[in-house]
Amino acid sequence: MINIGILGLGTVGTGVVELLENNRKVIKQRLGEEVNVKKILVRDLSKKRTPYADGKLTVQADDILDDEQINIVVEVLGGEEPALSYIKKALQNKKHVVTANKEVISKHGKELFELAEKSGVGLYFEASVGGGIPIIRPMKHCLAANRILRISGILNGTTNYILTQMQEKRRNFEDALREAQRLGYAESDPSDDIKGFDAARKLAILSSIAFNTRITPDKVYVEGIENIELEDIKYAGELGYTVKLVASARKVGKSEVEVLVAPTMLSKNHPLSAVRDVYNAILVEGDAVGEVMFFGQGAGKMPTASAVVADIMDAAREGKRRIYCTCYDELKVIDVGSSTSRFYIRLKAKDKPGVLSKISGAFGRNDISLHMVIQKDVKGDVAEIVTVTHQVHFNNLKKAINEIRDLKDVERVINVIRVEEVSSNGVHGDN
Repeated sequence: MINIGILGLGTVGTGVVELLENNRKVIKQRLGEEVNVKKILVRDLSKKRTPYADGKLTVQADDILDDEQINIVVEVLGGEEPALSYIKKALQNKKHVVTANKEVISKHGKELFELAEKSGVGLYFEASVGGGIPIIRPMKHCLAANRILRISGILNGTTNYILTQMQEKRRNFEDALREAQRLGYAESDPSDDIKGFDAARKLAILSSIAFNTRITPDKVYVEGIENIELEDIKYAGELGYTVKLVASARKVGKSEVEVLVAPTMLSKNHPLSAVRDVYNAILVEGDAVGEVMFFGQGAGKMPTASAVVADIMDAAREGKRRIYCTCYDELKVIDVGSSTSRFYIRLKAKDKPGVLSKISGAFGRNDISLHMVIQKDVKGDVAEIVTVTHQVHFNNLKKAINEIRDLKDVERVINVIRVEEVSSNGVHGDN
């Protein structure tokens, strides 16, 4: 019998307990041993819980961390502390640790992997990225023979739901966010999701694995979706694009990587453009395998529990597939300003002769070539102008935008959004 202790009995913790109980027979058949939940850490003993937790609750973390009969500690508390301290103590006490904590892994992974290796135990974190989507283990094992060239994905279900509602139901951002909160897809404070920080943490984990270098969330360039308006969604559709919050990391040369999270207009034939609602998808491009795509529910009680329990089963197999840190390179994260992309720009300006030439002049002085310029709605003496550039350096674009903002006939630059195509061979490139 394998005894485990669970730190936390919220949504995911409850899912783990219920999945272990409901699939007890099949788990024992596949593992060769029974998994027994011995103790569960909670904050409040009086709160009503799943009946499978009866007689197992404690408010003292050391009842789990110091119990010599507990082989595996499962951390599903979330947040940085006290989760980080509990994980450290469990590893020091030579217990395998399974965690779904993207914040702890993305910020403190190096320290924790070193501690796990020193103690001769495993640290498993499949559920920290993509919920129920298998991605960590495939990258560590199934794709281990490849040099990973690029990762891009939709890593946050809340933002994807909001953007789907804006596109399909023509809801504005505020209404779509309220609906996501009503359905439980968004927190009462949705900042981590809509500002891109949640996706940045997940991207930091994935890119560290992909490029064998330590990348922390503070190195990821981040833009959120809070400034996306319904007009941008409509114009994107007219131009043949879908707006998504895309997390992207790619190798640049031999010694640099680019990592960013930003709203992006994806062409309709891009594999990520059809990912709807709360679903996540991750594209991994390897030098041998080409592109592979992982798709599924990126969060939620049972999808995340599925990944946690799979890690528990791996840890129970005496750590034969133990996952240690593979960040043996020291690659530089490039300044996103030196990266290139196509861009969509929406602005409002006076509807009178000469204004467009002044705007075009600002682009031209900064080596920006325009793919298209469209005048949209005119209200009174103000016109809405939409432009799409060819490939440009982001720093050049920022200079041009600053010049345009200073033009007296320009009322406002409303939005600047990246644009990504699919190349002729079907592989999404650096567009």
